[in-house]
Amino acid sequence: MQGKRTIFGGRAAVRQMLYMATLVAVRHNLVIQAFYEQLLQRGKPTKVALVACMHKLLTILNAMLKQGTDWHLSKQSIAQPAAKSASPA
Repeated sequence: MQGKRTIFGGRAAVRQMLYMATLVAVRHNLVIQAFYEQLLQRGKPTKVALVACMHKLLTILNAMLKQGTDWHLSKQSIAQPAAKSASPA
């Protein structure tokens, strides 16, 4: 297969909303923003990093629905991605 890959499976409306929510989260959500920056520092292309953040955001939202909880920003969840990127690879 030549060229860039595209995502075309699944429900388009859900995928579009998740993509837009992830764009906002990358700019304003500290947990997703740290994860995104970590992926970019590892050399991932921006679209690959965004799709990984989409998956992370979806996993977080599914866990919140399952547990019936609201979003709680903890200092530990912000510090973890930064600690991983600080270690030499």
